[in-house]
Amino acid sequence: MPSLDAEEYRRLVDNSPAMIWRSQSDGRYAFVNATWLAFTGRSLEEVTGDGWTLSVHSDDISDFRAALSEHVESQKPFTRSYRLRRFDGVYFHVVDHGAPYTDASGAFAGFIGSCVKSADRPPVESFGVDEFFEMSLDNVCVAGLDGYFKRLNPSWTRTLGWSLEELLARPSVEFVHPDDREMTLAGRERLRLGATMGPLTNRYLCKDGSFRWFEWRSVAHTERGLVYAVARDVTEQKLAEQRLADAKELQEKLQRQLIFADRMASVGTLAAGVAHEINNPLAFVTTNLSLALDELGTLGTPSPSTQLGELKEMLTDAQTGAERIRKIVRGLKTFSRAEEEQRAIIEVIPLLELSIDMTFNEIRHRARLVKDYGKIPRVAADEARLGQVFINLLVNAAQALPEGDTAAHEIRVVTSTDAQGRAVIEVSDTGKGIPAEVAQRIFDPFFTTKPVGVGTGLGLSICHTIVTGMGGEIVVQSKVGTGTTFRVVLPAATIVKEEAAPPPNAPKKDLACAAVLVVDDEPALGLIFRRVLRDHEVTAVTTAKQAIEHLDGGKHFDVIFSDLMMPEMSGMEFYAELTRRFSHLADRVVFVSGGAFTPDAQAFLDRVDNDRLEKPFHPEVARDVVERMLASGR
Repeated sequence: MPSLDAEEYRRLVDNSPAMIWRSQSDGRYAFVNATWLAFTGRSLEEVTGDGWTLSVHSDDISDFRAALSEHVESQKPFTRSYRLRRFDGVYFHVVDHGAPYTDASGAFAGFIGSCVKSADRPPVESFGVDEFFEMSLDNVCVAGLDGYFKRLNPSWTRTLGWSLEELLARPSVEFVHPDDREMTLAGRERLRLGATMGPLTNRYLCKDGSFRWFEWRSVAHTERGLVYAVARDVTEQKLAEQRLADAKELQEKLQRQLIFADRMASVGTLAAGVAHEINNPLAFVTTNLSLALDELGTLGTPSPSTQLGELKEMLTDAQTGAERIRKIVRGLKTFSRAEEEQRAIIEVIPLLELSIDMTFNEIRHRARLVKDYGKIPRVAADEARLGQVFINLLVNAAQALPEGDTAAHEIRVVTSTDAQGRAVIEVSDTGKGIPAEVAQRIFDPFFTTKPVGVGTGLGLSICHTIVTGMGGEIVVQSKVGTGTTFRVVLPAATIVKEEAAPPPNAPKKDLACAAVLVVDDEPALGLIFRRVLRDHEVTAVTTAKQAIEHLDGGKHFDVIFSDLMMPEMSGMEFYAELTRRFSHLADRVVFVSGGAFTPDAQAFLDRVDNDRLEKPFHPEVARDVVERMLASGR
């Protein structure tokens, strides 16, 4: 009988109805015939090497591997059964018959076997767990507690872009975003210990360098060392949440800018009145100071008491006028502050007074102003924003009245405490009132009854936003022909118990003479500090550079007053240089400011908690700062 050549033998094997295979010495397939490939729908490249168990049922893989290890060790013929997946997804029970073969030297080289469907066992249900695993649109996986993926469905490769081999070859945590790794490993440890793990959300690295968000549900089979998990891609949801957060942040920013713009519009509306209010006291300040200087030039020795009395009266009037100017400037500084909200526990009536000072020129030509201040609690509020509400209500009340008939009209400002302990502020006018259909829309944005160019329709809407944002309410009561009342109600602030202040007549502790350094580009300020602090040793310079030269020369200073805004080297830069070279002096710096802040300067003052002195300042305030620093030992 003639023998078969290699090609004929190959055709015979490929055409055999049995699935014939040959393995290496470690049991991995080195060859399978065409019948095996046609049954499974796999390619030879997929089956040989690391992909040799791809078509074996996942529940049979562990037993399959264990049996194979025994066969390799014994090197004896064997029969084994397991489930093998057909190309259409149906699993069949199959029986393998294997026998060892040797190489040319007689050494064990592997097994040769055949695989046939079991005649007495029906096929496994077509759409079982494995089909669901493969078809799921979610990312489904089996992972080991050793940190490696064991099996992944196609959604993983579609979503992340990595190949199956790449995902299986590296520890799974390497694909996790660095910021999420600690949380992910902690979750795995809880599973390893048998605890349940709630939803876990983390980010996974895509092959293109981007990250996608996944929400995990996991359960562990600790005996087998496996974790079964479903990871739903929630990237679009996360991006939508981020877009919503960004939109909310933008809305809040625009709202802050709108409130600030309306405040600036109010200040602009009041500009002429503010100028008038400043010019009045400025006129008698300058006039009285000129007259006082003239009188001093004519005084003889000894000075007549009548002339000294007149001089004292002039200087007192000048001081009163200067104080009025200081209050108006303080009001401008308060209401022109940047749009960021800065809440504090404040007294309401002083803020009301400040608002009245700012608007008084609008009121004085239209009505008598009546103040009826009852007891009122402090409130937690942003001073500039609440002042904006008061200014708006006062201006509206004034504009509701005709000019030139002051005796016939009244604007009344009333404060009280309601039954719930809340602060109540009412601003009333005796104007012609608001019709009911208009009153219903009075707080709507852009609604106004004022002529074009007089109002934007935003004032009361912004007042409503500010007050409700502070946890309060604002309402209007009006009767046509009688007048209108706006009522603001604010919750009382929660006050932390304060330490008792020392008795006002307690004697001051005797303190040593302080060495004081004044750094201000305005020479007159140095002279003022010398006069105010006459009991102390004061050195005044006009540049920060000169101040540093004194410090380099070894001069010691207990207190350093530094202007914030100076040419060449600002107070901020001077402070930085002190911190770097003379750090022991940094907390002795008191910043002196006129309030003309740049954004950088405002941010600096928010960041540094050193004492500060606002220009113009009362002499006693400056003296108290020096004495307090000496007493604290700074």
